[in-house]
Amino acid sequence: MSGDVGDPGLKLDSYLPYRLSVASNAVSGLIARAYEDRFALTVPQWRLLCVLAEDGRLSQVQIVARTVMDKVTVSRAAQGLVKRRLIGRSQNTSDGRSHVLTLTPEGRGLHAEIAPLALAYEAALIAGLAPEEVTLLKRLLGRLQSAAGQLAGEAPSSPSLR
Repeated sequence: MSGDVGDPGLKLDSYLPYRLSVASNAVSGLIARAYEDRFALTVPQWRLLCVLAEDGRLSQVQIVARTVMDKVTVSRAAQGLVKRRLIGRSQNTSDGRSHVLTLTPEGRGLHAEIAPLALAYEAALIAGLAPEEVTLLKRLLGRLQSAAGQLAGEAPSSPSLR
């Protein structure tokens, strides 16, 4: 019987997808609390702010592709940020049906305030790793993300680790 105690099959604590999920949830939860407590931002809102700070004007479709967040999550994050006047939303002149999002001066200011905190959290998380281990971890995560995309039938791409 596969459900018997002592079964040599699947062990959750050594199952890589589970371990990745648990680690991701722990890191995301830690950072989410900091963004929520100090800046009243959700993680999707923070990601949207970061993408716009890095890439400039983007449509919501481009943000979905860039962040690997679903359309509804991006839309809700954008609505909240527009309401707070951290991003602006305008008609996309290239197709006339979609909208383009951009950071407002207030959004750029908030990003500039939060970015050092994000970098400090990253530094604290990787403090126990050697630089070459961090490089290897980033490379391996990229490869896992690419493999997951291929298994899901997506076109190969250079994965973003945000």
